[in-house]
Amino acid sequence: MLKVKSLALPAIQTKNRVLIFTVFLSVAIFVPSFIHSQYVTGPLVNFLLFTTAILLGPFEAVLIGIIPSTIALASGLLPLPLAPMVPFIMIANALLVAVFYYTKDRGFITGVIFASLLKFVFLHSIVVLLMSTMLQEKLVNNLAIMMSWPQFTTAVIGGMLAYVFLKRVNRI
Repeated sequence: MLKVKSLALPAIQTKNRVLIFTVFLSVAIFVPSFIHSQYVTGPLVNFLLFTTAILLGPFEAVLIGIIPSTIALASGLLPLPLAPMVPFIMIANALLVAVFYYTKDRGFITGVIFASLLKFVFLHSIVVLLMSTMLQEKLVNNLAIMMSWPQFTTAVIGGMLAYVFLKRVNRI
């Protein structure tokens, strides 16, 4: 008879994973509700994405990149004219996580920079190529600024914060 080994996580580890996910998701949802600065919330959310990818895995990190945007849109926290960008922000966060997760073995910082660059290029390209045909020019101009260099900068800062944190907790 063929024996199949299965991976059983100890209950304490599972509880810790659930706790970490819950805390990180709560921070990703609630902090942007109170702090309306891209230069504060951007690094924080990106920190959570990078850190979650290392501590829990890419699937959980992608969820943290998707769920808060959905809640912000559904609750009216996000201005309605920005609604067309939400799916692309979700995709950009998923790209950030995936690229980082699969390039981090070449160096944590290398993974952060490459993933941040791809997120920036993707979001800025969406605004220039797609949103310019759907939205008013003034809104497109504002989006173009928000989705350009600040995306790269806030992602890199979030990655550096994640690096420092993960070093301190001996996870990298």
